[in-house]
Amino acid sequence: MPSFNWSLFDFSQKINYKNEILAGLTVAMTMMPESLSFAILAGFPPLVGLYAAFTMGLVTSIFGGRPGLVSGGAGATVVVLIALMRSNGLEYVFAAVALAGVIQVLVGLFKLGKFIRLVPQPVMYGFVNGLAVIIFMAQLEQFKTVVNGHEVWLSGTPLYVMGGLVALTIGIVVLFPKLTKAVPPSLVAIIVVFLVVLGFGISTKTVRDIAAVSGGFPPFHIPQVPFEIDTLRIIFPYSLIMACVGLTEGLLTLNLVDEMTGTRGNSNREALAQGGANFLNGFFYGMGGCPMIAQTLVNLSAGARARLSGIVAALTILVIILFGAPIIERVPMAALTGVMIMVAVGTFEWISFRIINKMPKQDVFVGILVAVITVWLHNLALAVLIGVIISALVFAWESAKRIRAKKYIDAAGVKHYEIYGPLFFGSVTAFNEKFDPANDPIEVVIDFRESRVADMSAIEALNKLTERYRKADKKLHLRHLSEDCRILLQNADDVIDVNILDDPTYQVAGDR
Repeated sequence: MPSFNWSLFDFSQKINYKNEILAGLTVAMTMMPESLSFAILAGFPPLVGLYAAFTMGLVTSIFGGRPGLVSGGAGATVVVLIALMRSNGLEYVFAAVALAGVIQVLVGLFKLGKFIRLVPQPVMYGFVNGLAVIIFMAQLEQFKTVVNGHEVWLSGTPLYVMGGLVALTIGIVVLFPKLTKAVPPSLVAIIVVFLVVLGFGISTKTVRDIAAVSGGFPPFHIPQVPFEIDTLRIIFPYSLIMACVGLTEGLLTLNLVDEMTGTRGNSNREALAQGGANFLNGFFYGMGGCPMIAQTLVNLSAGARARLSGIVAALTILVIILFGAPIIERVPMAALTGVMIMVAVGTFEWISFRIINKMPKQDVFVGILVAVITVWLHNLALAVLIGVIISALVFAWESAKRIRAKKYIDAAGVKHYEIYGPLFFGSVTAFNEKFDPANDPIEVVIDFRESRVADMSAIEALNKLTERYRKADKKLHLRHLSEDCRILLQNADDVIDVNILDDPTYQVAGDR
C-alpha cells in the first residue's frame, strides 16, 4: 500500500506566522476586486469569480509546486472563456474549466512542466515588463466612471479625491517600511485609507461599486451540458487554450519566484495542483484560474515564504463571502489601486534598462517584442510563444554561422577535415561548401571531435556528401563521433552508407 507524501505540507519549514497571516490578509484584499472585475468582464455572476479565487487559492497553496505562489481567478484564463460564455452560456464554461483541469493534470503526470526551461531570459524580461505595464494600465480604469451608459474619466472633485487617496496609499507603501517591517505596508495602507474615508465621510468609489460579495459556501454543481461528442467538440478548443495559457503564465510566475527567492519550485507538481483546482472549479461554481503574478508579488513583498499565507488568503475570501461582505464592500478602491500600482512598479525589471547596452541586439529585440505583444494583445501565452520561437530561430542562425573546418593532408596522403560547430539543419549548406570531392585525394577523413551530428538534415547532408565522394571513386570516413551521434547514424543506416572509423581512445563527456 503506497504511503502518503507528508512533504506536501512542508512541516520541516520554519514559518513566521505573523508574516504569513498578515500577508494572506493583504493578498485577499487585493485579489477580491480583481476576481470580481474579471468575472463581470466575462459576463459571469460576481460570486463565480470569488469562488474561483477561494478554490484555486486553497488547493494550489496546499498542493502547489512552491510556497508563496498565489493562484486565483486570473484574467489571462478568463479572457479565453468570454466567447464560450456568449455563445453557449455558463454551464458550458463550467464544463470547459473542468476539462482544462484534466488537461493540466495530464501535463503534470507526464512531467511536461520542465519545458518552461526553454524560455530564454530576454523573453522573461519582456513578459514581466509587459505584465507590469498591464497591471498599471488596469488601475487607470478606477479613474473612470459611468455617465448615461458611457465610461468617462473622472474630473473635478472626484478626480482629486481619487488621486489624493491613491497618492496617500502609495506614500504609505513606500515610507512605512522605513519605520518598521513588522507589518506589511500594503495592509497598513489599505487600513489607513479605509479609516480616513470612513472617518471624514469622503465620497469615493468602493468595492461595493464593483459588485456585491456576499453569498454562501461554493455549491456542488454538475455542469448541465449534454454528455455527448458534440459537447466535447464545442468545449475542447477553449479548454486546451485555457490549460495552455494557465500553465504558461503559472510556470513563468513560478520561475520568477524562484529567481526572487533563490529557491526552486516543482513545475510538474504545480501543473497537477492547477489542474486539480480547475477541475474542482468546474463542479463548485468557479470560473477557474491560474497563478496571479501581481498577488504573488504582494505576498512575497509582505514577507511570506510558506504555504500558510495562501491558505489564509483563500480562507479570508471565504469568510468575507459568508460573513464580512458589509465591511469589505466599503473598502475604497483607491487603496487597492495604490497597492496594485506599487505592485506594477515592483514587477517591472528595471535592471533590463541598465544592461540593455550590454545585451546582444537580437535579445533586446526579443524582449521588447514580447513586452509589446503582452501589452497590445493581453495574451501572455502568445507573447511568450512568439518570443521563444524567435529566440530559437536566432540561436539556430547564429549556430549555423559557427560551423567551420580545419583542413590538412597527413604524411600518408589522407586529407583531414576537422569540423568545429554543430551540424544541423541550419548549418548543412555551409558544411557542404567546405568539401572538394573532385580535387581531394583518394581517402578523406571527417573528424567530428569538436562537432555534433544533430538531426536528420545533418544525416542527409552526410549521405549526399558520401554520394559525391563515391561518384569520384574516393573513400570517406567519419571519426570521433559521440555515442548519441553513432546511434543517430545507425538508426538511419538505410539512408546513409559511410565508413565510421572507431577511435578506441575517444570518449564523449557523457561517458565519463
